[in-house]
Amino acid sequence: MAPTRMISEELLASYANGTISAPEALVVSTHLALRPAHDIWVRQLQAIGGELLDTAAPAAMSDQALTRTLSMLDACASEVEQQPPLNEMSELPEPLRRYALGPWRWVGPGIRVRDVHAPRDGDTRVILLKINPGCETPKHTHGGVELTCVLSGAYATETERFDVGDLEEADGDVLHQPRVISDEPCLCVVALDGQIKIDGWVGRLIQPFVRL
Repeated sequence: MAPTRMISEELLASYANGTISAPEALVVSTHLALRPAHDIWVRQLQAIGGELLDTAAPAAMSDQALTRTLSMLDACASEVEQQPPLNEMSELPEPLRRYALGPWRWVGPGIRVRDVHAPRDGDTRVILLKINPGCETPKHTHGGVELTCVLSGAYATETERFDVGDLEEADGDVLHQPRVISDEPCLCVVALDGQIKIDGWVGRLIQPFVRL
């Protein structure tokens, strides 16, 4: 996968039909909150899917389907009651304000991360990444998919520039080194599958100490 600046139609379609992971869906919904024009296209896809369901032949449900559904609803309600208070970052887009945040952690010169306590999917989770002006991440690739949406500031890779609302899609085929080019820190929300893989022999030495 080559890194893309604009969200791909494939990703939007997967979001619309609910086939992407919960962490990826949170990053996409944040992007849509910042880019309402794309949200209109997603709603059109969802409407088409609804029409297809209306024309599909009904399927029989098991005798225990209602009981299991009510049990899951009770479990969800209990989980909501036990959630910690919402985070204090009122400047975040609405989808992110629904979740509590962990403390900021230092991971490198001018780079800090903060866990978003949103649902995980295996090794895929959501983090906030904050990088100071002029700083850059180590050159790296990925163990899985990495979706990054810019919340404030801007960064550039070797081939693209990403501003507020832009979403970068990357995977194990992408080797890049994001560098902040704005006068203010660049704050991003990231859905990250596994750990990044730092390039080069120096990267292999410091890899154990860089945990996102």
